[in-house]
This record gives sequence, structure tokens and C-alpha cells, in this order.
Amino acid sequence: MFGPFASVEKKMRQNAANWLELAEKIFHYRRDVLAPAELAELQQKREGVRASLRARDDASKLKLAIESLEDVLRRTGGTFYPKSSLVEYVEFFVVAAIVILGIRAFFVQPFKIPTNSMWPSYHGMTGEVFPTVEDEPGVIAQGVRFAAQLASAKRIDAPTDGEVFINISRVKSVSGRKWGILPAQYREYVMAVGRTPLTITVPADFDLNRVFLDAFFDGAENYPNNARGMIGQDVWVRAGKTVKKGERVLAFDILTGDQLFVDRLSYHFVKPRVGQGFVFRTDHLYDLHPEMAGPKEQYYIKRLVGGPGDTLEIKSPVLYRNGEPITGAEAFEKNADQADHFPGYRWAGRMLDGDEVTVPENHYFAMGDNSASSLDSRYWGAIPEADVVGRPLFIYYPFTKRWGPAP
Repeated sequence: MFGPFASVEKKMRQNAANWLELAEKIFHYRRDVLAPAELAELQQKREGVRASLRARDDASKLKLAIESLEDVLRRTGGTFYPKSSLVEYVEFFVVAAIVILGIRAFFVQPFKIPTNSMWPSYHGMTGEVFPTVEDEPGVIAQGVRFAAQLASAKRIDAPTDGEVFINISRVKSVSGRKWGILPAQYREYVMAVGRTPLTITVPADFDLNRVFLDAFFDGAENYPNNARGMIGQDVWVRAGKTVKKGERVLAFDILTGDQLFVDRLSYHFVKPRVGQGFVFRTDHLYDLHPEMAGPKEQYYIKRLVGGPGDTLEIKSPVLYRNGEPITGAEAFEKNADQADHFPGYRWAGRMLDGDEVTVPENHYFAMGDNSASSLDSRYWGAIPEADVVGRPLFIYYPFTKRWGPAP
């Protein structure tokens, strides 16, 4: 029967301890700006609460002592007490930001896959083409797709009657703003219906050519050569489609790239393992952007294929490590078999037919799972150990079948 009363007494004593801690802080931080009479009163009321605690007074007496102390604190507390709601919100968000930055810097960092160099293990931005208007998602379905995959709809209608053409030579980089606020880079592609041009603007990392191939050429890897034509300096390709004014020329959604958490902690204690996903900075990769005065600071994700002292060679479609077909990841086996959309490893850059590469000490060699469309260590060399960031941990967005532990 005394349980509830004991609980009240305990809470009141804890409350009193908190008030004493606040009074102590105000006394030490504001003693040089308070009048002697105010300091004396603060000390007196503080000692009154402390004496009530020592005497183990009941909750009602302790409450009176606390209220007497609070009255003094309101008059002497300055910015420490009483606090406005604004100050409390600011403090909360500052502390939260410090915690988040600490976690990001030392433990787990969010990362977005920018390109499809690791496809199909990880997806960068991809396009889903809708062959007919009936195939396009409705308003509700598009809302669901936006929430689940950040799907952005692109619908291109014919401004006039005529045959559809694609310009494959005039692709221009432009600056813009994402969500109307954040600076962002985009690419402009040009199509035409008859002689009327159409401009399509997409994010800079999005490959619209893939959409053209899926929409007009049944996914073929190259535009048909016999459909090419020159007009001035431009190269145009027949899309094989004729439309009337107002008809749909092209419909597709841009789906966001995989967003994942990167484990920044493990590599402080264990060495990276061949076969793991591998996140690194480009700070010291001077061959990555040869047109620039120095390296560009970015974060990349590839798969680790070689550590210090390893010898690597491509016998397409198989990657060899130290004279044997490489092992340690499912992606290695699928590339070797060219299964499940893995294209196999291909010669490129400093790894041409018959070339062997030995990984230097304190360096790592990384390649994309999508070997045919990956700029990786074959082009710009091994990654210094100091630039290693961590390994992919968990795909947290979008909400697709890839959601979950990172491969």
C-alpha cells in the first residue's frame, strides 16, 4: 500500500537534485554579474533544498523548498533559466546534429549509388520505360512509386505529326536546382518529331541512352548503324516510330539509386577482404580526372578484387587473381558465367589482353561488377590504403527486393 507514496517521494528527491544542479551552474557561471544580495539569496535557497534532502523531508515540504529556489532562479538565471521554447529546440537540434555527425564520421555513413558501374549488384539511377499509355501508372500508383522508389515521371508528347529522331551527338551539361533549392547538375538530350526539336533534361548521372535503347530498339546494346544520318554537325538516329500531334513519344520513370549505410568502423581493426563491396575516397587518384589540376574528392563504390602483392589478369569474361579464377563473391562467379545480367570482365585501360597488374604495397585494386560500364582501377590505378572508407552494410532505400543486407 505504500508503493505509490514511495514512488512520489523518490521522484521528488530526484527532482530536487536536478534543481540543485541547475542552481550550482547558475551560481558559478553568473556570480560575476549578480548583485551580492542576489548571490546570498541564491545560496540561502539552495542550502534550504539541500537541508530538506538531508533531513529526508516528505514530498510536500521538499516541494515548498524547490518552489522557493525556483523563484530565485527565475530572477537570476539569465539565459540558463527560464529557457524559451526556441532555445530548447535549438539546443536539441545542435546536440542531435553533433551526435549524427559523430556517428557518420566514425561508425556508419549513408551513401547513395550514383551510377550503374556496380549493376546489377547495386543500382544507380535507372529508367523504367512504359511502351503504351495504358502501361503508365495512374496518379495513386505514381504516388506509391514516388514513396517507395522516389520515381520521377517523364512524359514526352509530340508537338506535331512526324517521324521520331534521336540526336546522339548533342548532349549538353547544364546547371539547375534540385527540388527548386539545391544546386544540381543535369544533362540535356535532344529528340525531334519531324523537324521540331524536343529537349529532355535528366540528372547528370542518369543514362538516357539506356532508355532510348529500351524504348525504341528493344534493349539492343548499340543504335542500329543503318538508321543513322547527318544534318550539319549532328548525328541523328531514326527511332522507328511515327506519331501524330499530341501522341506519346516517350514515357519513363527515373528510379533513384540504391541508398545504403557504409560501415566505417570495421576496417580500423581488420583488413579489407577480396570480394567485399568497397567504398573509398578519390582524393589521391590523379588519373581519375586528368583534365583537372588535381584529384576530385568524391566517394566511390566498387568491389575489392585485389590487395597488396596480388597479381590480376583478365581472360575475358573471367578475372584471374594470382593465376586462378577469382573467388570470394557471388558476383565473381556470375561474371565468369555471364549469368543474371552480369556481363563478364572485359579488357580496358591498363588491363588489356595478356596484361598482368600487380597491386602495390599499401594499395587496393577495385573494379565494378558491371565491367563494361565501369571506370575503375583498370583506368586510374590502385587505391591508397589511406583513402579506404569502409564496406556497404545495408540497403535502406528504395523499398524494393534489394532492401536489406548489402551483397
